[in-house]
Amino acid sequence: MRIGKRRKMSGELRVRRVSSWEFDLILREAEKYGELSHEFFSIVEGEYRDVYAVNESVWKLVEKLPLKPYSLGTFVGTIRVDDNLVEKFYPNIEFFSLVKVTKNYAVLGPKASFLFTTGKDVPKRAVKKLNWQGSRKILIYNDLGDIIGIGMINPRNDEKFIKNLKDVGEFLRR
Repeated sequence: MRIGKRRKMSGELRVRRVSSWEFDLILREAEKYGELSHEFFSIVEGEYRDVYAVNESVWKLVEKLPLKPYSLGTFVGTIRVDDNLVEKFYPNIEFFSLVKVTKNYAVLGPKASFLFTTGKDVPKRAVKKLNWQGSRKILIYNDLGDIIGIGMINPRNDEKFIKNLKDVGEFLRR
């Protein structure tokens, strides 16, 4: 759990619980892959609305603090308006540790997993297991069961069958 002081920004940060509309956005994203196993989220509003998974006991402590934190719990994604002016929840990889994944995932072997975590796309022959139910985005696992990223499936291209959208090695490449 990370609780820190408020960042100096041009606008005021606001910490609050998620609204029912925001929770619905989070729930809809989780349902593309399985079942959400966590129910308590908070929002830190600044330039974007950052979503954090917290538990109720932590939230009760935060409510009593004289200074509001700029982050708390586990950062799981951001809610923002897309190019079509539609409000969406954009999850990060950590979000999926809160989802019981049952669909829209691929399992890669060791070599393909390594290449995926270096930003490479995945050919169809490197996919050991595929559970795809129509979603364009799929979760990528290594053969040990670790989530290593998020990809976009391209059924028309066997060489770039899964396009790398986000992976756990991204942070190290910055």
